[in-house]
Amino acid sequence: MILVTGATGNVGSEVVRALAAAGEPVRALVRKPDATPLPDGVHPVTGDLNRPESMTGALDGARAVFLIPGYENMPGLLAEARRAGVEHVVLLSGGSAGNNDMTNAVTRYMTASESAVRESGLPWTFLRPSAFMSNALRWLPQLRAGDQVRVPFPDARTASVDPYDLGAVAARALLTDEYRSEILWPTGPVAMPPAEQVAVLAEVLGRDLEFVGLTNEEARAEMLADMPAKYVDAFFDFYVNGSLDESIVRPTVREVTGREPRTFEQWARVHADEFR
Repeated sequence: MILVTGATGNVGSEVVRALAAAGEPVRALVRKPDATPLPDGVHPVTGDLNRPESMTGALDGARAVFLIPGYENMPGLLAEARRAGVEHVVLLSGGSAGNNDMTNAVTRYMTASESAVRESGLPWTFLRPSAFMSNALRWLPQLRAGDQVRVPFPDARTASVDPYDLGAVAARALLTDEYRSEILWPTGPVAMPPAEQVAVLAEVLGRDLEFVGLTNEEARAEMLADMPAKYVDAFFDFYVNGSLDESIVRPTVREVTGREPRTFEQWARVHADEFR
C-alpha cells in the first residue's frame, strides 16, 4: 500500500494514476472523499498534513509515501510515518533546494522539507523537477477573456516537464528500491521560452493568440495581486537574478521510465479541452 499526498493536484493525481495502472494498492489523501474522482481501486483517505496526529489512519499499513513539501510540522509528520512502519518517502522538492539560500522563501521550504526527511531516518528519494508544463493553466482566465496572454519573465527558458512524466518517475521510485538515497531531476525534452509555449498552444487550439512579455515592474504588480510578496521576491530571484537555471535538459525521465519525456505540444493536446 502506498499513500499519495496532494492526490488531486497536478502532480499527485498523476502519481496516483501511474501507481494504479501498475496494479499497486493506493491510498489518496484528499479533502473531500465523496467529491473526488479517482481511478478504480484507489481508496480516498483524509488527514491534515499540518496535524500529524490526524494522519494515523492514512499512514497505517502504508509501506511508502509520496510527500509534497512545505508543511509546518514535517518532523512530526515523518515521525508519525515512521511509527506507522513506512519504509520509504519520495519527496517532491524543487531545483533550488540544493542552493541552501534560506533568504528565498521557496528555497527555504524546499530545503527545510528535504532536511526533515533526511533527519527522520527514513529511506528517501528526492524529486527536483523543472517547472511544470501545467503552469500554463494559469493563463486560463486570460484566454477566457480574450486572445492576449501576458506572461512574466519572458526571457526565461525552462525545460518544463509534463506532470504525467513526473508522476511516472515518482511511481517508479515508489515501486522499487533502485532510487533510494538518490536525487532525481526530471525535465522536459527541450528548453522553451514562454512565447514558444503560447505559440504551440495557439496552434493546438486553433486560435490567434498574442504573446505579451511583461516588464519586471508590470510582472511584480500583477504577481503581488495573487501571492504574498515573499514568494514574488523568490520568483524574481530565480528568473531575474538567475539563481535557478531551469533551462538544463536532463535524461532522467528516459533513464527512469524507459521512454522519452512528453513535449509541450503533447501536453497541450491532452489538456486542450481545459483551455476551451
